[in-house]
Amino acid sequence: MAHWSEAAREEMDAFYKVATLDYKELAIACDWTALLPERSASQSPLRILDVACGSGKFPAALRAHTELRTRDECSLVLDLLDPSAFSLVEARASLLSPFAADRDFECTLQDLPASAVGYDVVWAVHALYAIPETELKEASSAFLRAIGSEGFGFIAHATHSAHYLAFYEAYLGRFKPEGTPFVSAEAVTCAFRDAGAHLDIKPLSYEQIIDDDEVLEGFLQRCIFDSTLSLKAMLDDEVLGAYLQNCRDAEGRFHFRQDVSMIFIRP
Repeated sequence: MAHWSEAAREEMDAFYKVATLDYKELAIACDWTALLPERSASQSPLRILDVACGSGKFPAALRAHTELRTRDECSLVLDLLDPSAFSLVEARASLLSPFAADRDFECTLQDLPASAVGYDVVWAVHALYAIPETELKEASSAFLRAIGSEGFGFIAHATHSAHYLAFYEAYLGRFKPEGTPFVSAEAVTCAFRDAGAHLDIKPLSYEQIIDDDEVLEGFLQRCIFDSTLSLKAMLDDEVLGAYLQNCRDAEGRFHFRQDVSMIFIRP
């Protein structure tokens, strides 16, 4: 949990100078006002389970880039799930109308209490990378169990070809061969299909463009969760250096392609 703590705030802030784009792209890629329909005052608010909520970047992007911001206060109620107590506090503090936080679950998705059911929406947005593949079956079962009879699930997850997975895999091969690669969208999709879920998968691709070395270093260090490896060391390394040079254009800017699966789920 060290990477999700007050001690890692500078590292996270550096990462989100670039990665905030991930959430903006998802916010504008779908019609969220239709996916999260407005309810009358006499109805209960929509209830959402935010799996591995992190710092609350996805609700913030929805508020910034969609018409959801015009909804009534507290019309979208979130239960927050994250194994990091720090993240739960950060996410709760970040929520602005129409989002409101209710319950916290300080646990992994695999350990979600059986009582956490009946949600209108369960989403996991760039959230499942660290789940061991051996636990995907358990995680997918917990996710599906939480969705209400008329609800749906949404997972946004990078594919094997995306920068997030490709760069981390290259790093592990050079510096941490005993490490575990991030789980891919392809593996997540297989787990949910094996669990009997009905999936509608939409691809999303975009580039993160960086022209500042300080920003670049902070972003890449967070991509590999290693703040000890400098940008110079990455560029000097045979494998990481070749990877990064392939991402560099004639003007010296770095382009990182992200291929993401937007997975809509019905149990």
